[in-house]
Amino acid sequence: MGGFTFDLEACARPNIVALQPYRCARDDYKDDGSNTLLDANENSYGPSLSMDLSVDHEIGGRTLRLAGLNRYPDPHQIELKQLLCNLRQPSDPLATLTPDNLFVGVGSDEAIDGLIRCFCIPGVDKILVCPPTYGMYTVAAQVNDVEVVKVPLEVEGVSPSFDIQPAKIREKLESDPRIKLVYICSPGNPTGKLVDPDRLKAVLECNWNGVIILDEAYIDFASHGKSLAHWVNDYPNLVVMQTLSKAFGMAGIRLGFAFAPPGIARLLNNLKAPYNVSSLTSTLAAHAVSKTGLEVMGSHRELILQQRDRLVRELPKISRIGRFLGGYDANFLLVEILNSPRSIGGQPDNEAARAVYSQLAEAKGIVVRYRGNELGCTGCLRITVGTEQETTKLLAKLEEVFREDR
Repeated sequence: MGGFTFDLEACARPNIVALQPYRCARDDYKDDGSNTLLDANENSYGPSLSMDLSVDHEIGGRTLRLAGLNRYPDPHQIELKQLLCNLRQPSDPLATLTPDNLFVGVGSDEAIDGLIRCFCIPGVDKILVCPPTYGMYTVAAQVNDVEVVKVPLEVEGVSPSFDIQPAKIREKLESDPRIKLVYICSPGNPTGKLVDPDRLKAVLECNWNGVIILDEAYIDFASHGKSLAHWVNDYPNLVVMQTLSKAFGMAGIRLGFAFAPPGIARLLNNLKAPYNVSSLTSTLAAHAVSKTGLEVMGSHRELILQQRDRLVRELPKISRIGRFLGGYDANFLLVEILNSPRSIGGQPDNEAARAVYSQLAEAKGIVVRYRGNELGCTGCLRITVGTEQETTKLLAKLEEVFREDR
C-alpha cells in the first residue's frame, strides 16, 4: 500500500542506523535455569527483602518469583511480545504480527521519546502534532531539542469535529523535509474521538519520507476491532502505540508497546536500555493479556462503558452543563461548563470551568482535568469515567457546586 517507497536508512539518524545494541553473555548463552550465573555482576545471595522468598505467588496460573529479583530481566521479552501480538492479531493470516513487530517499554512515553531519538537530529529536525492532543509529544520534542509543527484538528464552526486534516498535513510534510515524525492520537486525548481510517490513509500515502505514529492508548474503549495495529504490515512507515495503563488498569506497572514494521522495531530495540522492562512488570503484563486477564479486562470495560453512558444521560440534566465535544470512544468525556444556565443562554466559559474545577477538588474531593486552554476546548473539563459510586458522587457534587455558585 501507499504511493511511495519508504527509505528507513535515509529517514533515521545515521548514528542510530549504525548503532550496535548492548549485548550480554546471556544473548550468547541462554539461561535454562541450570547455569551458574557469574557474568553480570549480580548479587547471588538474592534480593534484600525481609520476607519468605522461597514462596512463589501464583497469579492466573503464572508464577511470580520474588527470589529471582536479584537477576536481570529478559532483555528481549519474546514471550510477552507474542502475547501482545496475539492481542491484536488480524484475521488475515498473511498479515500476522510477530515479536519482530514489537517494542515494549516503560509506558507509551518511552516509545514516544525513543522514536524522536531514532529519527530526529536535535536542533535540525521537526515533528508534527495535531492539537488538541496529548502533551507528551511536545514535551519529548522539547527535551530532545526538536521543533514542533502544529496542524490543528478541525475546530472551526459552532461544533468542532476534531477530525485530522489530511490535506493540510500533507501540505506541511511535502513542503518541509525536516519534519520526520507525525503523532496522531486515536481515540484522541482530550477529544475522545477515533481517527477516520480513510483520513489516516490519506496521510500515510503522502509523498514524504517520514514516520506516522498512531497513539491508540484508549483503543479498547472504542468499538471492538477498531485497532489499526495490523496496518504496520501494510505501511512501512507506520507505528501504532498502545498501553496497559488504560483499559487493562495496569498504570502502576508502566508497560507500553509499539507495533511497527520490523526495521523500525529493530531500531527502537537497539536504542533502548538493555533491561528496560522489569521481571515483575513482564509477569503482571503477561497475565493481564492472558485469557483470564482478558476476561477481567472485558468485565471492567463493560462497567466503565455503562457509567460512560450514564454520564452522557445524566450530565445534561444539570443546567450549567453544555455540550459533549469530541467523541465517545474513550474512558473520559470532554464537557463544556457554561457561565449561566442553558435556559438563559449560558455560554462555555474558561473562568466558569476553572472555578468548577477548583471547587470540585478543594471543597468536594473530586479531581477532574481543566482543558479550557486547549484549542477548540473553551470552557471544557475532561472527566474520567469512574465506578458507579464515583459517578454518583460526581453528579451530586456538581449539583452542589452549581447551587453554591448562584
